[in-house]
Amino acid sequence: MYCCGKCGETFNKSGDLKKHQGIHTGEKLYHCQECGKTFSDSSSLKRHQRIHTGEKPYQCQQCGKTFTRSNTLKIHQRIHTGEKPYHCQQCGNTFSDYSSLKIHQRIHTGEKPYHCKQCGNTFTKSTHLKTHQRIHTGEKPYQCQQCGKTFSQSNTLKIHQRIHTGEKPYQCQKCGKTFSDPSQFKVHQRIHTGEKPYHCQKCGTTFSDSSSLKIHQRIHTGEKPCHCQQCGKTFNQSSSLKRHQRIHTGEKPYQCQKCGKTFSDPRYFKVHQRIHTGEKPYHCQRCGKTFTTSTYLKLHQRLHTGEKPYHCQQCGKTFTTSAYLKIHQRIHTGEKPYHCQQCGKTFITSAYLKLHQRIHTGEKP
Repeated sequence: MYCCGKCGETFNKSGDLKKHQGIHTGEKLYHCQECGKTFSDSSSLKRHQRIHTGEKPYQCQQCGKTFTRSNTLKIHQRIHTGEKPYHCQQCGNTFSDYSSLKIHQRIHTGEKPYHCKQCGNTFTKSTHLKTHQRIHTGEKPYQCQQCGKTFSQSNTLKIHQRIHTGEKPYQCQKCGKTFSDPSQFKVHQRIHTGEKPYHCQKCGTTFSDSSSLKIHQRIHTGEKPCHCQQCGKTFNQSSSLKRHQRIHTGEKPYQCQKCGKTFSDPRYFKVHQRIHTGEKPYHCQRCGKTFTTSTYLKLHQRLHTGEKPYHCQQCGKTFTTSAYLKIHQRIHTGEKPYHCQQCGKTFITSAYLKLHQRIHTGEKP
């Protein structure tokens, strides 16, 4: 038996003792010829060299995946066996490897040992720090071979590639809807569960996802970070900007299969389709009347409540809708924007113009 004079640990071979003593001396006798990295023992050097050679001598018999180290293979095999030998004493969660348990335990301890030198943000994992640092460097090392788009994370690239392949591996057991992105799938499931874990500290409104909360908070802050390059108009979210830009481009990508009508906004397209389907999903709790949009329902409800939130600054008269107020204000301004092409007479509303035109057409309603 060979004994270490520093710590008393014993070894069967002198070579093993020599390797061990390198821990105490800090001596690293073995150098990588490729990159210059040094190691205290030859086996560590050998494992390291596989990074350069690409050698992966350890193969999983179940799925054929290969690994550079035997212990990495052993951890991988637990995917197939379902073995999770490492238990969290705090919550009982189990893990297939010790490092995953150690990282998990930081949830309970609050430990975030990895610090960003640029902004001071802290992280529980070194990989999370590395990914975060790309925000500052702008590095996007992962490129899509199909379209050339680049990404800062490999898993973001993987999700993106499903646009090209059409793959949607995540299926909702409730409604059958499929998703390419696991985060979108998770948010979707909250439609069925009703879960809204994100709260606005200002008004208490709750949301099913953090991005919706972030956009909502801009109502309180007044922030509108999305700018139109054509006219300078600003918006609180990119989707609103995108819809607006179609005013300038004239693009109407949403087409009704029934009548061929096109729309620039998917929301208007969806409402339009209800003309053909007859769907009226919004119900008045007072009288049972149904409507195609929530806006129409809201306007209708004012008949029951008597609410007239729109006031004329000239005479104080109140109205249930902003459109009625606008028409009324023309009495004070004298504005008559609707012209008869036959005789030149002008009117304050299109309805009055239409009635007048029957004089010329002889139409009798």
